[in-house]
Amino acid sequence: MHTLHPLLAAFAPIWSLTAVGYLVGRTGLLGEQAETVLSRFVFHVAMPAALFVMISRTPLDSFANPSMAAFAAGTAAATLLGAAAARWWFGRGPADRTIAGMASGYVNAANLGIPVALQVLGDASFIAPVLVFQVLMVTPVILALLDAGTGKGADGAEERVGRVPRLLMMPLRNPIVLAAALGALASASGWHLPPTLGHSCEVLGGAGVPTALVTLGMSLHGRRTAGRPARRTEVALTVVIKNLLQPLIALAVGSLLLHLPSHQLLALVVCSALPTAQNVFTYAREYGLSTVLARDSVMYSTLVSMGTLSVAGWLLGGR
Repeated sequence: MHTLHPLLAAFAPIWSLTAVGYLVGRTGLLGEQAETVLSRFVFHVAMPAALFVMISRTPLDSFANPSMAAFAAGTAAATLLGAAAARWWFGRGPADRTIAGMASGYVNAANLGIPVALQVLGDASFIAPVLVFQVLMVTPVILALLDAGTGKGADGAEERVGRVPRLLMMPLRNPIVLAAALGALASASGWHLPPTLGHSCEVLGGAGVPTALVTLGMSLHGRRTAGRPARRTEVALTVVIKNLLQPLIALAVGSLLLHLPSHQLLALVVCSALPTAQNVFTYAREYGLSTVLARDSVMYSTLVSMGTLSVAGWLLGGR
């Protein structure tokens, strides 16, 4: 019970901004193309600015520790389980399997991880390595698979070059990967943007999360989406993998194999139990795939995580 009120406070912006988006979509306030335009703004402008600023200010060696190894193991296992279920159980194609895997293992560390870590753990020091790991190591793989699975770039245009050249050129074409790579170079070299320009990037990047949540809410209005709709069992299985299996796998690796101390186990499990990131919805939307599974996974995993995070904090000694 001690962690319930802080968690409610941490989740409040997610639900309120999503509700705003739903009302905007229902009333048609911004027009028929608003969801497309806002989604592209997040993917091509705001999110790259935020990622560049965050990564450029984070030491790249911060995720080279045993806790991150356990987190990576949980992420890999959950992602593979989600993709395997999408292929063998639900008959999804390559690109949709990629989205299903991401929905099962990609945590919402950007906007929810920080407030939850502050409330449950007392600090957010473990979140930065998680962000760096997901952006620099997981995201490029996800986007490469989406490129290969759809035969399109992030702008939706059909590619006329071979698969290998397309994958080699991906960092130059994809704003997310390009921003992450430039941020990593800046971090490694110790270079920083001039203060005025850096502040401008912060302000621009700050628009990414609220805009993504508003766009997510607009998608709930019931507009048609490309591809086959998600089945209830598919969404339910994705949420179980994300909210239950991923933190349990990370806990098993951290406690049984790496013998992490209790405070590191708590941080590991809390970060692994974070819900699906809204980036999954943004990527599905940008690549012209069905957004139903991504959208519902974000919504339901966020709801369920309020309980699982509270239980994790209570059992492992959160304050």
